[in-house]
Amino acid sequence: MRERELEGKIAVVTGASGGIGRLIVERLAEHGAVIAAIDKDKDELVKGIKKMQERGYPITAFPADVTDSMIVEEVISTVESKLGSIDILVNVAGVLKLDLIDDLDEADWDASFSVNATGVFCMSKIVSRQMIPRKKGSIITVSSNASHIPRIGMAAYGASKAAATMFTKCLGLELAKHNIRCNVISPGSTDTKMLRKLWSNEEGEIETIDGQSEVYRVGIPLGKIGTPSDIANSVLFFASDDASHITMHDMVVDGGATLGV
Repeated sequence: MRERELEGKIAVVTGASGGIGRLIVERLAEHGAVIAAIDKDKDELVKGIKKMQERGYPITAFPADVTDSMIVEEVISTVESKLGSIDILVNVAGVLKLDLIDDLDEADWDASFSVNATGVFCMSKIVSRQMIPRKKGSIITVSSNASHIPRIGMAAYGASKAAATMFTKCLGLELAKHNIRCNVISPGSTDTKMLRKLWSNEEGEIETIDGQSEVYRVGIPLGKIGTPSDIANSVLFFASDDASHITMHDMVVDGGATLGV
């Protein structure tokens, strides 16, 4: 990707206070994009982008719940009026609820779909309405390789991410005539707070890399945990003109953990 290729483009990033979201914001800004950073947690959002703002990056915080379509409408209208026409949307906001299906609480199931699927629906639908008249745009959904392979205890997460993946592909088919590209990035185990919550002891990283047959995980063939940078670099590619002929694609970034499925 060429340096500063995104100069002046307006990018909206949800889940901007998380490990992956925060780095995506930084990378897009480094390449010249003007960022609208969205997250439900106002304090973490402001804290997360403060140092980037101090470095001169044009990033504005917009605290918002992506599952509330009325709030999303208001925020996107404000972004367009204050920052300009949106060129890029990156759906990163997500939650992870773990439990065996027999023990899975309905509230956790609903929360998983509310954020991981409905949030993607609300943001993408409302932002794409702004993009359609301009005949350009890139929508990128950060899903998960859990949408490809079943795993013990991850029914709610995997199913909700699979819904987000298919929604984004269907959106891409509908918006292709408007020159709007819609793509998916499916990370595997990535070094974030979310992943570390899954580790019960100091052997967690080793077990993740080696695999756990009892939860149908084959391990990571490349022998390492992914980093937020791996995901951010993939977002940069889809957002750039280098991906101008790619849409409805699901890029799995998991070190081979799902064996290319």
